[in-house]
Amino acid sequence: MRLSRILPTAWLAFVLLLLAGCASGPTIRADADPQADFGRYRSWAFYEPIAMEANGYTSFTTERIREAVRREMDARGYIYDPAAPDLRVNFQGIVQDRTDVYTMPRTDYQYFYSYRARTYVAVPVWYDETQVRQYREGTLTVDLVDARRNHLVWTGSAIGRVTRKTPQERAADVDAAVAAIFAKYPYRGGIAP
Repeated sequence: MRLSRILPTAWLAFVLLLLAGCASGPTIRADADPQADFGRYRSWAFYEPIAMEANGYTSFTTERIREAVRREMDARGYIYDPAAPDLRVNFQGIVQDRTDVYTMPRTDYQYFYSYRARTYVAVPVWYDETQVRQYREGTLTVDLVDARRNHLVWTGSAIGRVTRKTPQERAADVDAAVAAIFAKYPYRGGIAP
């Protein structure tokens, strides 16, 4: 009898842990210009200046993002040509403070002594409990711009919570975010979709 109570509880705990593991990555979004002819793009270069380097200096993070973007563009058959590219790649990182406000239905019991029944009686009380949680949200956006027209043709972004991590963990997160963004990019260099 005791085992029949433990198994469903253990199964529920396993499913909740599995779902929590799936929800830990960033949210990836992408959008493309429907009028753009991606078959004619064969070369690329970085936009000058990169939006993340608007203050005039680079950082460890911007260099890591550059390496990851270069790896993804090369893997898709694009040729790096800083002199006359078909596409220019720009990227931007933003960190914002966010607040989650949500309510959860709760129930409590108030106990009253019944002189007639000579016992305590529990009376349920239902109410909503409001909880507020503050966190930091980071967004990494990668834009592909038609160099000839200076017109945005594709954009992808990774949105997730920012937490304290070691430099090695941050570097791995940057690589994973850029790879996830480019996983939404269906085109290859010089090949019409």
